[in-house]
Amino acid sequence: MAGKDDSNKIRNVGPKGAAWLRQVGVRTQDDLVRLGPVEAFMKVKRAGFRPSLNLLYSLAGAIENCHWAELPDERKRELVAGAEAAEAANPIKTRWQKQVERSERSVAPRESSDADSGDGGFLDDPDAGHDAAQED
Repeated sequence: MAGKDDSNKIRNVGPKGAAWLRQVGVRTQDDLVRLGPVEAFMKVKRAGFRPSLNLLYSLAGAIENCHWAELPDERKRELVAGAEAAEAANPIKTRWQKQVERSERSVAPRESSDADSGDGGFLDDPDAGHDAAQED
């Protein structure tokens, strides 16, 4: 019975993390080494997944050929600082935040053009522009 080729499997990564990594294009140990643990972790986060720091530590451990729990605390702090810096440089927005921004962009031009034209909007009072003297 022929099994899967595990020769280039990423160490320390469970099935869920491996699936996330595959979906962002990190399929092999070589891919991980090329990107580095922080960039691979950030690709997973930017894809909309919600990985814990254990994935970040696991990726670093895979590159350094050790279990993630064996990483020194100083190395873990460096990894977290790197991830925080990467996120600060290019903040990750939720789907909700992206939708709000799209809505604001699509509404803002219409509001300014309505105000500039002086035409009433759909929900405006149709009699608002008329003087009481005109109605006598």
